[in-house]
Amino acid sequence: MVLVSCGNKAQTVNFVADDCDITLGNVNFTKAINLDKAELTASQDSLRMTAQPGTDYFRSPSDGSVIATSPIIFTEVDNTKPFTFTAKVQPDYTPEGTYSAGTIYAYVDETFWQKFAYEQDEAGRHRAVTVRTMETSDDNNHQALDSKAIYLRFSSDTKAFGCYYSEDGKTWNMVKLYKNNYPAKLHLGIGTQSPSKDSHSCLFSEVDLQPVAVNNFREGAL
Repeated sequence: MVLVSCGNKAQTVNFVADDCDITLGNVNFTKAINLDKAELTASQDSLRMTAQPGTDYFRSPSDGSVIATSPIIFTEVDNTKPFTFTAKVQPDYTPEGTYSAGTIYAYVDETFWQKFAYEQDEAGRHRAVTVRTMETSDDNNHQALDSKAIYLRFSSDTKAFGCYYSEDGKTWNMVKLYKNNYPAKLHLGIGTQSPSKDSHSCLFSEVDLQPVAVNNFREGAL
């Protein structure tokens, strides 16, 4: 683990972020947003990210309201080439932590992105949740799970974009598949959120980026 700095502001098209240098697995995260709302703790090849209360990333489909305060770190990829991005997320859920989550992101700018979360719902269940945003966000609750940690995965062959989760890192489940309409320059990231009154901590490990797509977009395995 290397954590050097998070400071100088940089802008690429509509993507505005701070410079960072955080390495997890084989991935070097070089940009970050909202790290002033997070505490980072590095340990060997894992990163614990704790988000402050009231943090979320969502653009309401009903009234257009925006909250964009979740801490996220990013790595840039060439979206004209295949890739598969995977991270193990282990959120520290609390009974009052509704919508708290550990997340991965595919991110163009603040109006165009995809979030994939292991999130706590209103009933206290833990679910795979996808949020795809183009000006406004959709919100899709998927399977309720009992696992303490799960693996989240994005994969693209440049034409299709798939979202998958796994409880053991071997058997994968597809939750969303759509046309890859992202531009050539795309940022992939990990982050946490805590819309409730308490902070939320998530441990990220086994972070991996491969220059290939999954073997079968219905199955999600490399």
